[in-house]
Amino acid sequence: MTNGALDGIRVIEIGTLISGPFAGRLLGDMGAEVIKIELPGAPDPLRTWGQAELDGHHFFWTVHARNKKAVTLDLRTDRGRELFLELVERCDIIVENFRPGTLEKWNLGYDALKARNKGIILVRVSGYGQTGPDAHKAGYASAAEAASGLRHLNGFPGGPPPRLALSLGDSLAGMFAAQGALAALYRRSVTGEGQVVDAALTESCLAIQESTIPDYDVGGVVRGPSGTRLEGIAPSNIYRSADGSWVVIAANQDTVFRRLCQAMGRPELATDDRFATHVARGRNQDELDKIIGDWAADRAPTEIIETLSAAGVIAGPINTVAEVVEDPQLRARGMLAEHWDERVSRNVLGPGIVPVLTESPGSIRNAGPARPGQHNDEVYIGLLGKTAEELERLRTEGVL
Repeated sequence: MTNGALDGIRVIEIGTLISGPFAGRLLGDMGAEVIKIELPGAPDPLRTWGQAELDGHHFFWTVHARNKKAVTLDLRTDRGRELFLELVERCDIIVENFRPGTLEKWNLGYDALKARNKGIILVRVSGYGQTGPDAHKAGYASAAEAASGLRHLNGFPGGPPPRLALSLGDSLAGMFAAQGALAALYRRSVTGEGQVVDAALTESCLAIQESTIPDYDVGGVVRGPSGTRLEGIAPSNIYRSADGSWVVIAANQDTVFRRLCQAMGRPELATDDRFATHVARGRNQDELDKIIGDWAADRAPTEIIETLSAAGVIAGPINTVAEVVEDPQLRARGMLAEHWDERVSRNVLGPGIVPVLTESPGSIRNAGPARPGQHNDEVYIGLLGKTAEELERLRTEGVL
């Protein structure tokens, strides 16, 4: 029985924090064997991230370190580099998210890696990419979201551009990096050759911005923040219900808008010249939002959602995480998954595996190694054939 579509693929991860480890996690979720390398005495800071704490432990680690084996290795030493290259000979993908030039400084650039394994795929995640005038800069999600124009689109008109309470740019880059790794794996099956996958945080944030660039190029439109709605897309907003909570109602497509009008008992709105077409609704967005808002204000949120859902209109609550973990749809789909975390000797809930594959689904096999170097013996002795005496000598020398 396989552990997923990538069962049999071996990945080395030498990144830290979010973007590189997220790419490694996505590959591990789909069945790849992921060997995470940490510097001796300097573990991945992600081990101490997360807002909840139990017995001194934090739990961001259980999300991005799951399905991985942890080893220690100092790539700044000659012996460490040689051990790394021996691993490269037996692996398919390397994921790193250092500042560009770091691997080259250690004499571990792609040419050196390919000399040991012509099929190796090097996935490089950085703030601005491996080339260009900003390539040398360190990159964080906050700066990437801002530089790409993504942050400018967030918030309310006239207000400061806030961030989402997540490192979105890191996660987007990790997703594109994993996508690139899969594309490179397929190409290798054709040519037998590996290649470099170059994923940047800024470019990943730019890639999701829909029509902002052609709208500016053709019409000079500088799209800005629009609060709780999209300008010109109506109705698609949040509306306050009778108990004061907010409900999302989205019915901007003509056919769905007609269903909304029927459900509200206002069928005449569907043929009203102000609202009959997509363009007309966009021009009269404020007026339409008030009509829907007045209707919603007299009803409980459950009544709004049930009434509109039954009519084929998109509607739903704005859930907190406390409500998300009880969501029956997410639970039925396995999207709230238990991870056995040996650090606290209990299961810890985390996100499930996306997307769902019908014939070779991925799996969560562990919640991340409890300590750095936890699998040194398994990997170095089992995979590379080293002896226990050799490993002890390397530990004494500070290589492991």
